[in-house]
Amino acid sequence: QVQLVESGGGSVQAGGSLRLSCAASGLRVSSNCMGWFRQAPGKEREGVIVRDSVGRTSYTDSVKGRFTVSQDNAQNTLYLQMNSLKPEDTATYYCAAHPVTYCVISTLFKSWGQGTQVTVSS
Repeated sequence: QVQLVESGGGSVQAGGSLRLSCAASGLRVSSNCMGWFRQAPGKEREGVIVRDSVGRTSYTDSVKGRFTVSQDNAQNTLYLQMNSLKPEDTATYYCAAHPVTYCVISTLFKSWGQGTQVTVSS
């Protein structure tokens, strides 16, 4: 059974940084498409960063140059490093996995975590 558990959310002032973690079980992050998504109150969920199993990464334009994705294969954990945070980054962030080789931001992911809240104040 696939389980994704996010952590690392919190409150930060604009310009600050946070690192989110997604601990995976029941799958290997290195051999699946993995992604970070977010949903702000009253808005649709949007893809933030998606990394396919060959290492190619897709970003939504609003986070390019500020957010990066990485992984620790030994810990089977995916990370989202968020720098230069803005109030518009405030949302619940979700980790997702999909058992395919290639994927992009618009791919429909199969497995989801419960989310972690990120709040950025101005």
